[in-house]
Amino acid sequence: MSELRRLAHQYTFAPAAVLAAALLIANVVALPRFGNPDTWIGTLAIFAPFALVALASTPPVLSGTGGLDLSIGPLTVLVNLVLVVHLLGGSLGSPEVAIPICLALGAAVGALNGFSVAVLRYPPVIATLCTFLVILGVSLKLTSQPATAPIGNWTTQLAHKVGPLPGPAIPIAAVLLVWLGVQRLPYYGHLMAIGGDDATAFSSGVDVTAVRITAYSLGGAFAGVAGIALTAVFQSADPNIGASYALIALAAVALGGTPVGLGGRGGLLGSLCGAMILYLAQNLLGEVHVASTWNQVVYGLLLLGGVVLSTTVSRPPRRAAAG
Repeated sequence: MSELRRLAHQYTFAPAAVLAAALLIANVVALPRFGNPDTWIGTLAIFAPFALVALASTPPVLSGTGGLDLSIGPLTVLVNLVLVVHLLGGSLGSPEVAIPICLALGAAVGALNGFSVAVLRYPPVIATLCTFLVILGVSLKLTSQPATAPIGNWTTQLAHKVGPLPGPAIPIAAVLLVWLGVQRLPYYGHLMAIGGDDATAFSSGVDVTAVRITAYSLGGAFAGVAGIALTAVFQSADPNIGASYALIALAAVALGGTPVGLGGRGGLLGSLCGAMILYLAQNLLGEVHVASTWNQVVYGLLLLGGVVLSTTVSRPPRRAAAG
Protein backbone atom coordinates (compact mmCIF):
# COMPACT_ATOMS: atom_id res chain seq x y z
CA MET A 1 0.00 0.00 0.00
CA SER A 2 2.83 2.41 0.85
CA GLU A 3 4.39 1.81 -2.57
CA LEU A 4 1.08 2.56 -4.29
CA ARG A 5 0.77 5.71 -2.20
CA ARG A 6 4.31 6.76 -3.17
CA LEU A 7 3.57 6.27 -6.89
CA ALA A 8 0.27 8.14 -6.58
CA HIS A 9 2.10 11.02 -4.91
CA GLN A 10 4.67 11.09 -7.73
CA TYR A 11 2.21 10.67 -10.62
CA THR A 12 -0.85 12.58 -9.42
CA PHE A 13 -2.44 12.52 -12.87
CA ALA A 14 -2.38 8.71 -13.19
CA PRO A 15 -5.89 8.01 -11.78
CA ALA A 16 -7.35 10.69 -14.07
CA ALA A 17 -5.57 9.23 -17.09
CA VAL A 18 -6.97 5.76 -16.33
CA LEU A 19 -10.51 7.10 -15.86
CA ALA A 20 -10.27 9.18 -19.05
CA ALA A 21 -9.16 6.10 -21.00
CA ALA A 22 -12.06 4.07 -19.57
CA LEU A 23 -14.57 6.76 -20.51
CA LEU A 24 -13.09 6.98 -23.99
CA ILE A 25 -13.64 3.25 -24.48
CA ALA A 26 -17.18 3.57 -23.09
CA ASN A 27 -17.92 6.37 -25.57
CA VAL A 28 -16.65 4.35 -28.52
CA VAL A 29 -18.74 1.33 -27.44
CA ALA A 30 -21.91 3.37 -26.81
CA LEU A 31 -21.43 5.60 -29.83
CA PRO A 32 -19.49 3.81 -32.60
CA ARG A 33 -19.21 6.94 -34.76
CA PHE A 34 -17.27 8.53 -31.91
CA GLY A 35 -14.32 6.41 -33.00
CA ASN A 36 -14.66 7.40 -36.67
CA PRO A 37 -11.62 9.49 -37.70
CA ASP A 38 -13.90 11.70 -39.79
CA THR A 39 -15.47 13.05 -36.59
CA TRP A 40 -12.28 13.61 -34.62
CA ILE A 41 -11.69 17.24 -35.61
CA GLY A 42 -15.27 18.20 -34.71
CA THR A 43 -14.97 16.37 -31.40
CA LEU A 44 -11.65 18.04 -30.66
CA ALA A 45 -13.15 21.46 -31.46
CA ILE A 46 -15.87 20.99 -28.83
CA PHE A 47 -13.35 19.61 -26.34
CA ALA A 48 -10.84 22.46 -26.76
CA PRO A 49 -12.63 25.02 -24.52
CA PHE A 50 -12.99 22.35 -21.80
CA ALA A 51 -9.27 21.65 -21.98
CA LEU A 52 -8.14 25.27 -22.13
CA VAL A 53 -10.15 26.56 -19.15
CA ALA A 54 -8.71 23.65 -17.14
CA LEU A 55 -5.17 24.48 -18.25
CA ALA A 56 -5.74 28.16 -17.47
CA SER A 57 -6.90 27.37 -13.93
CA THR A 58 -3.83 25.32 -13.06
CA PRO A 59 -1.02 27.90 -12.50
CA PRO A 60 -2.94 29.81 -9.78
CA VAL A 61 -3.69 26.55 -7.97
CA LEU A 62 -0.02 25.54 -8.13
CA SER A 63 0.93 28.84 -6.48
CA GLY A 64 -0.51 27.66 -3.15
CA THR A 65 -2.09 29.43 -0.14
CA GLY A 66 -5.48 28.18 -1.28
CA GLY A 67 -4.75 29.67 -4.68
CA LEU A 68 -7.44 29.32 -7.30
CA ASP A 69 -9.03 31.62 -9.85
CA LEU A 70 -12.81 31.46 -9.96
CA SER A 71 -12.86 34.09 -12.70
CA ILE A 72 -11.24 31.91 -15.41
CA GLY A 73 -14.60 30.82 -16.85
CA PRO A 74 -16.15 34.30 -17.05
CA LEU A 75 -12.83 35.70 -18.31
CA THR A 76 -12.84 33.17 -21.14
CA VAL A 77 -16.35 34.27 -22.07
CA LEU A 78 -15.37 37.95 -21.81
CA VAL A 79 -12.52 37.42 -24.28
CA ASN A 80 -14.97 35.55 -26.51
CA LEU A 81 -17.39 38.50 -26.34
CA VAL A 82 -14.74 41.11 -27.05
CA LEU A 83 -13.52 39.10 -30.01
CA VAL A 84 -16.99 38.59 -31.48
CA VAL A 85 -18.56 41.97 -30.71
CA HIS A 86 -15.65 44.38 -31.07
CA LEU A 87 -12.75 42.82 -32.96
CA LEU A 88 -13.83 40.43 -35.70
CA GLY A 89 -15.12 42.26 -38.73
CA GLY A 90 -13.44 45.51 -37.70
CA SER A 91 -10.07 47.15 -38.23
CA LEU A 92 -8.64 45.21 -35.26
CA GLY A 93 -10.02 41.87 -36.40
CA SER A 94 -6.96 40.40 -38.10
CA PRO A 95 -5.28 37.55 -36.18
CA GLU A 96 -2.02 39.51 -35.93
CA VAL A 97 -3.84 42.18 -33.92
CA ALA A 98 -6.77 40.36 -32.31
CA ILE A 99 -4.77 37.49 -30.77
CA PRO A 100 -2.36 39.77 -28.84
CA ILE A 101 -5.33 41.85 -27.62
CA CYS A 102 -7.10 38.71 -26.34
CA LEU A 103 -3.97 37.46 -24.60
CA ALA A 104 -3.23 40.87 -23.11
CA LEU A 105 -6.79 41.21 -21.79
CA GLY A 106 -6.59 37.79 -20.14
CA ALA A 107 -3.14 38.42 -18.69
CA ALA A 108 -4.16 41.84 -17.33
CA VAL A 109 -7.19 40.44 -15.50
CA GLY A 110 -5.07 37.57 -14.18
CA ALA A 111 -2.40 40.00 -12.98
CA LEU A 112 -5.09 42.03 -11.17
CA ASN A 113 -6.22 38.87 -9.37
CA GLY A 114 -2.62 38.04 -8.52
CA PHE A 115 -2.06 41.55 -7.15
CA SER A 116 -5.17 41.24 -4.97
CA VAL A 117 -3.96 37.90 -3.59
CA ALA A 118 -0.21 38.49 -3.29
CA VAL A 119 -0.03 42.19 -2.41
CA LEU A 120 -3.40 43.11 -0.89
CA ARG A 121 -3.54 39.70 0.85
CA TYR A 122 -7.16 38.98 0.01
CA PRO A 123 -8.11 35.28 0.20
CA PRO A 124 -8.03 33.92 -3.37
CA VAL A 125 -11.65 32.79 -3.20
CA ILE A 126 -12.83 36.30 -2.26
CA ALA A 127 -10.53 38.14 -4.66
CA THR A 128 -11.38 36.05 -7.70
CA LEU A 129 -15.07 35.82 -6.82
CA CYS A 130 -15.19 39.62 -6.91
CA THR A 131 -13.52 39.55 -10.32
CA PHE A 132 -15.97 36.84 -11.38
CA LEU A 133 -18.93 39.11 -10.56
CA VAL A 134 -17.37 42.19 -12.16
CA ILE A 135 -16.66 40.26 -15.37
CA LEU A 136 -20.22 38.94 -15.48
CA GLY A 137 -21.50 42.50 -15.22
CA VAL A 138 -19.13 43.78 -17.91
CA SER A 139 -20.09 40.89 -20.20
CA LEU A 140 -23.78 41.68 -19.84
CA LYS A 141 -23.00 45.33 -20.50
CA LEU A 142 -21.26 44.39 -23.76
CA THR A 143 -24.29 42.45 -24.90
CA SER A 144 -27.28 41.10 -23.00
CA GLN A 145 -28.11 38.66 -25.81
CA PRO A 146 -26.00 36.08 -27.65
CA ALA A 147 -24.03 37.71 -30.48
CA THR A 148 -22.97 36.09 -33.76
CA ALA A 149 -19.48 36.35 -35.24
CA PRO A 150 -19.02 37.65 -38.81
CA ILE A 151 -19.26 34.89 -41.41
CA GLY A 152 -15.96 33.57 -42.72
CA ASN A 153 -13.71 35.08 -40.05
CA TRP A 154 -10.27 33.57 -39.40
CA THR A 155 -11.31 31.73 -36.20
CA THR A 156 -13.39 29.27 -38.24
CA GLN A 157 -10.15 27.56 -39.33
CA LEU A 158 -9.42 26.68 -35.71
CA ALA A 159 -12.57 24.56 -35.68
CA HIS A 160 -11.54 22.69 -38.84
CA LYS A 161 -8.06 22.57 -40.36
CA VAL A 162 -5.15 24.96 -40.62
CA GLY A 163 -3.24 23.55 -43.55
CA PRO A 164 -2.56 19.89 -42.76
CA LEU A 165 -3.02 20.42 -39.01
CA PRO A 166 -6.25 19.92 -37.04
CA GLY A 167 -7.18 23.46 -36.07
CA PRO A 168 -8.61 22.70 -32.58
CA ALA A 169 -5.32 21.11 -31.53
CA ILE A 170 -3.34 24.30 -32.21
CA PRO A 171 -4.48 26.40 -29.20
CA ILE A 172 -4.13 23.41 -26.86
CA ALA A 173 -0.66 22.62 -28.21
CA ALA A 174 0.34 26.29 -27.97
CA VAL A 175 -0.53 26.42 -24.26
CA LEU A 176 1.25 23.13 -23.55
CA LEU A 177 4.36 24.29 -25.42
CA VAL A 178 4.42 27.53 -23.44
CA TRP A 179 4.14 25.52 -20.24
CA LEU A 180 6.94 23.21 -21.38
CA GLY A 181 9.08 26.30 -21.83
CA VAL A 182 8.09 27.56 -18.37
CA GLN A 183 9.16 24.24 -16.85
CA ARG A 184 12.67 24.79 -18.21
CA LEU A 185 12.98 28.13 -16.43
CA PRO A 186 14.00 28.76 -12.81
CA TYR A 187 10.56 30.30 -12.41
CA TYR A 188 8.92 26.86 -12.45
CA GLY A 189 10.96 25.69 -9.48
CA HIS A 190 10.08 28.88 -7.63
CA LEU A 191 6.39 28.39 -8.42
CA MET A 192 6.35 24.86 -7.06
CA ALA A 193 8.38 25.96 -4.05
CA ILE A 194 5.99 28.73 -3.01
CA GLY A 195 3.08 26.39 -3.64
CA GLY A 196 4.55 23.88 -1.23
CA ASP A 197 5.69 26.34 1.44
CA ASP A 198 5.85 30.03 0.63
CA ALA A 199 7.50 30.97 3.94
CA THR A 200 10.40 28.58 3.30
CA ALA A 201 10.65 29.75 -0.31
CA PHE A 202 10.75 33.39 0.83
CA SER A 203 13.52 32.63 3.33
CA SER A 204 15.45 31.04 0.45
CA GLY A 205 15.36 34.28 -1.52
CA VAL A 206 12.37 33.61 -3.79
CA ASP A 207 10.28 36.69 -4.68
CA VAL A 208 6.98 35.13 -3.62
CA THR A 209 4.88 38.14 -4.65
CA ALA A 210 6.24 38.30 -8.21
CA VAL A 211 6.00 34.55 -8.72
CA ARG A 212 2.39 34.43 -7.53
CA ILE A 213 1.28 37.41 -9.64
CA THR A 214 2.97 35.84 -12.67
CA ALA A 215 1.10 32.56 -12.06
CA TYR A 216 -2.27 34.34 -12.09
CA SER A 217 -1.25 36.39 -15.12
CA LEU A 218 -0.18 33.27 -16.97
CA GLY A 219 -3.51 31.62 -16.17
CA GLY A 220 -5.29 34.71 -17.47
CA ALA A 221 -3.35 34.61 -20.74
CA PHE A 222 -4.31 30.95 -21.16
CA ALA A 223 -7.94 31.99 -20.59
CA GLY A 224 -7.46 34.39 -23.50
CA VAL A 225 -6.53 31.42 -25.67
CA ALA A 226 -9.61 29.60 -24.37
CA GLY A 227 -11.77 32.55 -25.43
CA ILE A 228 -10.42 32.30 -28.96
CA ALA A 229 -11.12 28.54 -29.03
CA LEU A 230 -14.65 29.18 -27.75
CA THR A 231 -15.22 31.62 -30.60
CA ALA A 232 -13.87 29.12 -33.10
CA VAL A 233 -16.26 26.33 -32.21
CA PHE A 234 -19.47 28.29 -31.61
CA GLN A 235 -18.98 31.33 -33.87
CA SER A 236 -21.02 33.28 -31.34
CA ALA A 237 -20.78 34.71 -27.84
CA ASP A 238 -23.17 34.25 -24.92
CA PRO A 239 -22.59 36.30 -21.73
CA ASN A 240 -24.54 33.79 -19.63
CA ILE A 241 -22.23 30.75 -19.86
CA GLY A 242 -19.29 32.00 -17.80
CA ALA A 243 -20.41 30.32 -14.57
CA SER A 244 -20.63 26.92 -16.28
CA TYR A 245 -17.05 27.12 -17.50
CA ALA A 246 -15.87 28.22 -14.05
CA LEU A 247 -17.22 24.97 -12.60
CA ILE A 248 -15.76 22.94 -15.46
CA ALA A 249 -12.33 24.48 -14.90
CA LEU A 250 -12.15 23.73 -11.18
CA ALA A 251 -13.59 20.23 -11.55
CA ALA A 252 -11.05 19.37 -14.26
CA VAL A 253 -8.10 20.61 -12.18
CA ALA A 254 -9.22 18.63 -9.13
CA LEU A 255 -9.93 15.48 -11.16
CA GLY A 256 -6.48 15.78 -12.73
CA GLY A 257 -4.79 15.30 -9.38
CA THR A 258 -3.76 18.90 -8.68
CA PRO A 259 -4.85 19.42 -5.05
CA VAL A 260 -7.02 22.54 -4.98
CA GLY A 261 -6.07 24.60 -1.94
CA LEU A 262 -2.67 22.97 -1.34
CA GLY A 263 -0.41 23.97 -4.23
CA GLY A 264 3.05 22.82 -5.24
CA ARG A 265 1.89 19.52 -6.77
CA GLY A 266 0.27 18.53 -10.04
CA GLY A 267 0.40 20.18 -13.43
CA LEU A 268 -1.21 20.82 -16.79
CA LEU A 269 -1.13 17.20 -17.95
CA GLY A 270 -3.41 16.16 -15.10
CA SER A 271 -5.77 19.06 -15.79
CA LEU A 272 -5.95 18.01 -19.43
CA CYS A 273 -6.94 14.49 -18.32
CA GLY A 274 -9.52 15.97 -15.97
CA ALA A 275 -11.03 17.98 -18.82
CA MET A 276 -11.21 14.80 -20.89
CA ILE A 277 -13.14 13.09 -18.08
CA LEU A 278 -15.69 15.90 -17.94
CA TYR A 279 -16.15 16.07 -21.69
CA LEU A 280 -16.39 12.30 -22.16
CA ALA A 281 -18.79 11.96 -19.22
CA GLN A 282 -21.03 14.67 -20.67
CA ASN A 283 -20.92 13.06 -24.10
CA LEU A 284 -21.77 9.63 -22.68
CA LEU A 285 -24.68 11.01 -20.65
CA GLY A 286 -26.05 12.63 -23.80
CA GLU A 287 -25.78 9.35 -25.69
CA VAL A 288 -27.81 7.50 -23.06
CA HIS A 289 -30.41 10.30 -23.24
CA VAL A 290 -29.81 11.86 -19.84
CA ALA A 291 -31.16 15.43 -19.88
CA SER A 292 -28.49 18.10 -20.29
CA THR A 293 -29.84 19.82 -17.16
CA TRP A 294 -28.05 17.10 -15.17
CA ASN A 295 -24.65 18.21 -16.46
CA GLN A 296 -24.15 20.70 -13.63
CA VAL A 297 -25.00 17.99 -11.09
CA VAL A 298 -22.42 15.69 -12.65
CA TYR A 299 -19.80 18.46 -12.71
CA GLY A 300 -20.44 19.21 -9.05
CA LEU A 301 -20.18 15.57 -7.98
CA LEU A 302 -17.01 15.09 -10.04
CA LEU A 303 -15.54 18.24 -8.48
CA LEU A 304 -16.27 16.91 -4.99
CA GLY A 305 -14.77 13.53 -5.85
CA GLY A 306 -11.77 15.14 -7.51
CA VAL A 307 -11.01 17.34 -4.51
CA VAL A 308 -11.16 14.36 -2.15
CA LEU A 309 -9.05 12.16 -4.44
CA SER A 310 -6.41 14.78 -5.26
CA THR A 311 -6.03 15.75 -1.61
CA THR A 312 -5.68 12.12 -0.59
CA VAL A 313 -3.13 11.00 -3.18
CA SER A 314 -1.09 14.20 -2.84
CA ARG A 315 -0.27 13.68 0.82
CA PRO A 316 3.35 12.61 1.15
CA PRO A 317 3.72 8.95 2.09
CA ARG A 318 4.35 8.40 5.76
CA ARG A 319 7.84 7.41 6.78
CA ALA A 320 8.33 4.53 9.08
CA ALA A 321 9.02 5.52 12.66
CA ALA A 322 12.67 5.31 13.64
CA GLY A 323 13.80 2.60 16.04
